Amino acid sequence: MRPWIVSLALAAALAVSAPSLATPPPIPVATTPHAALAARLDKVVDAALAEKRLVGTVVLVARDGKVVYHRAAGLADREASRPMRENAVFRYSSVTKPFVSVAVMKLVEDGKLRLDDPVTKWLPDFKPKLADGTTPVITLRQLLNHTSGLTYGLAEQASHPYHTLGVSDGIDLSGLTLDQDLQRLAQAPLAFPPGSTWRYSLAIDVLGSVLEKATGKLLPQVVAETVTKPLGLSDAGFVARDPSRLTAAYFNAQPAPKRMTDNMTFPIGAPTAVRFAPSRATDETAFPSGGAGMVGTAGDVLTLLETVRQGGAPILKASTVAEMTKDQVGQQAATQGPGWGFGYGWAVLDDPAIAKTPQGAGTLAWGGVYGHNWFVDPKNRLTVVIMTNTAFEGMNGQITRDVRDAVYGR
Repeated sequence: MRPWIVSLALAAALAVSAPSLATPPPIPVATTPHAALAARLDKVVDAALAEKRLVGTVVLVARDGKVVYHRAAGLADREASRPMRENAVFRYSSVTKPFVSVAVMKLVEDGKLRLDDPVTKWLPDFKPKLADGTTPVITLRQLLNHTSGLTYGLAEQASHPYHTLGVSDGIDLSGLTLDQDLQRLAQAPLAFPPGSTWRYSLAIDVLGSVLEKATGKLLPQVVAETVTKPLGLSDAGFVARDPSRLTAAYFNAQPAPKRMTDNMTFPIGAPTAVRFAPSRATDETAFPSGGAGMVGTAGDVLTLLETVRQGGAPILKASTVAEMTKDQVGQQAATQGPGWGFGYGWAVLDDPAIAKTPQGAGTLAWGGVYGHNWFVDPKNRLTVVIMTNTAFEGMNGQITRDVRDAVYGR
């Protein structure tokens, strides 16, 4: 039995003796081998490692609520010759967003937040202006579905105000507090009138601050109380609790991936780039980024996504999950390419034919710049998690398409 499954099993066992702290039962491993699926996926993983597109990975596939494939492959730390394990801890980057989005919706359920509240109800000084100098209203809903007018520094050229103002994307080591980062963000002009279009953005970092103000607690505590503790997740958080299991971080290069160093910049597509800081994962002084700051295991991600797929219990109501998994922006936004819209926390597949994918309509998907990709296909009762230590192959490279196609037998 794999370590993350053992940890969930122990959590469930403890819950039996302490009903008030009950957590969901662990995701069971299918007892009947899926030999054909394993053969297809093993071939894909082996090729990615042999071709040096990846240094290491953990791939998990659940069907009908059971784990039908689980494999750790390659190296967690190449220089130390440390093999990848299924309980390896990864820097989540944008895999953080589903966790924080769920926390937001839990507070909405509890009546502490309203999605149509203006952000200034909680952050009175957060008043970014449009290019014409007017100050529009930005709602929590617009932050949650990325229609607020904000953007991401990593998607903008070096001359963009985010860069000249020193706004952090929550991935680097900036030396800023969350409040200081948002003060800088508020000085930059909005990219468009709120609600008029979709653009991936720092909005979830802003919502992280809203969560703090609405609860009087720090964001890590809010996420722990609303999401990770109820699900029995011991590793998912904003600082690596066991640094010995933290993977090293690499970026794609020839002839093999290179190891990252703090505050190095790596192009994500000219002329834009991501500024990484691997040591942020163990730095308790770094501000908690609601959009990119968490760490945890692949199993933690699978547990959250399977909870969503199965209706949200024990952390959310089914009606809340239905709203989160509905396209809120329209597929014209092409959030993950043609045919994709966006819900609350993830892209939503509207038209598989346009997207040219075997995934069913209603599939949820996203990833993370450190090298991660995941999707949930409710129609086919599938959840797939790819966690790697290699940017950007594990986020949007060949491995993501090959795993997807292998899962569907293509």
